[in-house]
Amino acid sequence: MSSLRVLAIDDDANVRDTVTALLTPDGCDVVALSDPKEVLERLRNKQQFHILILDLKMPQMHGMELLREVRKLDRDLGVIIVTAYPSLESATDAIDLDVSAYMQKPFSGDDIRETVAKVARKKGIIVRREDELHITIGQRVREFRKSRSLTLKEMGRRTSLSVSLLSQIERAESSASVSSLFKIASALDVRIVDLFGEF
Repeated sequence: MSSLRVLAIDDDANVRDTVTALLTPDGCDVVALSDPKEVLERLRNKQQFHILILDLKMPQMHGMELLREVRKLDRDLGVIIVTAYPSLESATDAIDLDVSAYMQKPFSGDDIRETVAKVARKKGIIVRREDELHITIGQRVREFRKSRSLTLKEMGRRTSLSVSLLSQIERAESSASVSSLFKIASALDVRIVDLFGEF
């Protein structure tokens, strides 16, 4: 499993401590900072990070201003904006600056963990063993489906599951329930355990 390097910038020490405490058990290497200038310094010194968790309202520098500078140094960095003051303007700017996620404070532990995991998956980085399982199931379902020359639409008819859900399962974007896995295995004429690969 890859170690996900997360850079969190927030002027609130409680938020920094909470993000660190929530993400570290998932295998993330979290660097939590309060000074936006230090973020830029670390990126200029070629320190590698996969995800930036960015607060918008900070006394030293507004988060969007910091993000514009960050994008000059790293266009591929996954960015999650967290703010207690969401606005249409900041959401529009976020889209223009290729932000991966936009979250309102306060957020739950599950919300931040799931958002980080989703952004990491989109970047091709596996953080949690659970994510590996989702990827394996998705790959196995796709392999079995293609070996039987079935389309997603045909699988949908056989399983009574939506094409959208089947596609999300294959792309590891959605957890499949036991009931859904049973339906998929039955439609593919395989044992449910065959979908788990080496797990």
